Amino acid sequence: MKKLLILAACALVWPAPVSSQLGDWLEKLGLESVVSANDGEIVAGLKEALSIGSENAVLQTGRLDGYFRDEVIKILLPENFEIVERGLRLIGQGELVDEFVMSMNRAAETAAPYAKEIFWGAIKRIDFEDARQILTGGDTAATDYFRTETGGQLAEAFLPVVRRATEQAGATRKYKELAGRYQSIPFAQTIAFDVDDYVVEKGLEGLFYVLAEEERKIRTDPAARVTELLQRVFSS
Repeated sequence: MKKLLILAACALVWPAPVSSQLGDWLEKLGLESVVSANDGEIVAGLKEALSIGSENAVLQTGRLDGYFRDEVIKILLPENFEIVERGLRLIGQGELVDEFVMSMNRAAETAAPYAKEIFWGAIKRIDFEDARQILTGGDTAATDYFRTETGGQLAEAFLPVVRRATEQAGATRKYKELAGRYQSIPFAQTIAFDVDDYVVEKGLEGLFYVLAEEERKIRTDPAARVTELLQRVFSS
């Protein structure tokens, strides 16, 4: 405690022209370990929070019905496909539409677990400056960091997984059936979209949404800080 009080006093009165000597002065007093330990704890605490938050997000989205039963992140047909959906339901093809929607969500649920290693790779690269900016940023600063650092890599990792999953679930076949039956409706317009790219895009949106919610919990809810390190870092 005495060392911390000395350090605080030093920060207040140390003359700016000789601030370059501060490191040497701290070393002589044995205070440099306090500073480095504090920095290290901040980085460690943030990495622990991100590890817990990202794992929870992956577990939540990567399980059966992780997307399909979550009304917030559930993957629906594209907005410009609504006219197709209405037309198909009018001619009694609603079940086919529902099967297609489920197959897209199942593909996203299959891909979600592949995000874990990519997230952890980004966590390992975090340094003190990254940690400081994330900790002092907004409620979703860490999620924004993940989106910037891993978005492209996640899309590349998700695409082949989604492609296999949509083929196994018959999503592409169901889509072609949907389109074909819709085209049989008089005056129907042709509407097309890439199923796999769409599932990857919406799957990542859902994953980052859940990750942001996990981050908000740790920042705002003391009960979500499940380790002593998280309690120390985020309570301050």
